[in-house]
Amino acid sequence: MEQTTLADPPGGLAGEEAKRRGLRKMKLVALAFLLGATLVFALTSWAQAAGWSGWVGYVRAAAEAGMVGALADWFAVTALFRRPLRLPIPHTAIIPSKKDQLGSSLGDFVGTNFLSEQVVRDKLRRADIARRLGEWVAQRENAERVTSELATVVRGAVTVLRDEDVQAVLEQAVVRRVVERPWGPPLGKLLEQVFADGAHYKLVDLVCDRAYEWVRDNHNTVLRVVSDRAPSWSPKFVDSMLADKVYGEVLSFAWAVKTDVNHPMRLALDKFLGEFAQDLQRDPDTMARAEQVKQQLLDHPDVQKLIGSAWTTAKGMLLSAAEDPSSELRRRVRDGLASLGDRLCTDDGLRSKVDGWLEGAAAYVVTHYSREITTIITDTVERWDAEETSRKIELQVGRDLQFIRINGTVVGALAGLLIYSIAEAVF
Repeated sequence: MEQTTLADPPGGLAGEEAKRRGLRKMKLVALAFLLGATLVFALTSWAQAAGWSGWVGYVRAAAEAGMVGALADWFAVTALFRRPLRLPIPHTAIIPSKKDQLGSSLGDFVGTNFLSEQVVRDKLRRADIARRLGEWVAQRENAERVTSELATVVRGAVTVLRDEDVQAVLEQAVVRRVVERPWGPPLGKLLEQVFADGAHYKLVDLVCDRAYEWVRDNHNTVLRVVSDRAPSWSPKFVDSMLADKVYGEVLSFAWAVKTDVNHPMRLALDKFLGEFAQDLQRDPDTMARAEQVKQQLLDHPDVQKLIGSAWTTAKGMLLSAAEDPSSELRRRVRDGLASLGDRLCTDDGLRSKVDGWLEGAAAYVVTHYSREITTIITDTVERWDAEETSRKIELQVGRDLQFIRINGTVVGALAGLLIYSIAEAVF
């Protein structure tokens, strides 16, 4: 398996060098305590051999025990990172030899204590993320910042996408679906609902108004049409009288249709539209004609050109709106974010929903993917070089571990003095 080295600690090389100097300094201090205890032990041993008595024995016992304690703790601290004196002593060099097991144990510990559903839910519940997010987004400068970041994302996504790929997706997802799906039944159902609600009455009123206005304003046109259709042998004054009569009837008819909502013409139109909506849904001939119209419409050169340029047009609009801080799109997004922030601050129901969504999403992730997350720890530790890992960890915590050696010297000396004192008192 390929092994990697640990990344430099925060602070870079300068910080690492400072920690290395601190570690060397503390090692010298701990060594000084050991050498001090050794020197005192040697001097008191000489003094006892020379015939000194009394307090010399107490000091010698304290120095001896302190020396033993210092050596024992030096062995314990050293055994974590390497083999003391390079001797193959069992259960030493724990970190280099047990690196993978330690990584696995660390991953299990994190998964059990930090990635459990209950822990994650409780942490998110106490964090009150929805309220804090709302308070942050409600500030205009923060809403503007989020809008700017979203615009950057949109620009990047639109720029990365290839036009031909997007065009192919549009044709597959939109155009082909429109072509494959019959238009008759859904259009008939829509028209049926429109006619049932009476929404078409305004359109009928508009048509009737325009028809009446056209007849009223085109007296000469009506006269000319009637005269052109009159027999050549008919006298002109008869043609004029007949044309005036026809014009008057047409104008009266148009006025009646315009003003009378229950006019037979209107009722016949309603009946026709209703039957047409039904035929679009059930009559094979009408449905087939609707399909022919659809195909003719889609095959029209202008429609094909519109479909082909749809993405290009949309892309240009998106890029233009995203790049312009004063564009309508960015203004609406910014205002929408600020409004959402205000609602998150004041609307308890919305805030509870958002918190519930966040808790549910996080719980789903840790429930189904906690093992994959902790695998990041174990796999990373497995790739580390054992010796390099040991050196890096010693650099991070070794300085504090030297206090164990110092305390071992002091506590050992006190324990030795206590034991010697009790022995002298008893025996």
